[in-house]
Amino acid sequence: MVNFREVNDDILKGWFDFREETKFYYADDEDRKHTVNFDEIVEKILRNVPKQNQRYVEKQLNILNDNFLDYIDYWNEKYYRNGFCDGSQLVMGCFEE
Repeated sequence: MVNFREVNDDILKGWFDFREETKFYYADDEDRKHTVNFDEIVEKILRNVPKQNQRYVEKQLNILNDNFLDYIDYWNEKYYRNGFCDGSQLVMGCFEE
């Protein structure tokens, strides 16, 4: 049996991917206030790094950004999966005798 609480490549993963590509793609004004402007941060850091170190620092910042996005993606999916499972269990509990 599939455990939907575990982050896997399953039907819920497909649904989350679909939602991310459609509904969540359009952020409202409040959402835009809370974004991480990575490019701006990198630019500011690189302005204060000696020329000989800029390529290395930029590469490390890009690795950090990729790692951060993977982290956020995993925890968001885990959070929404568990919310979906909790909601499903509540509804199914209403039909138990």
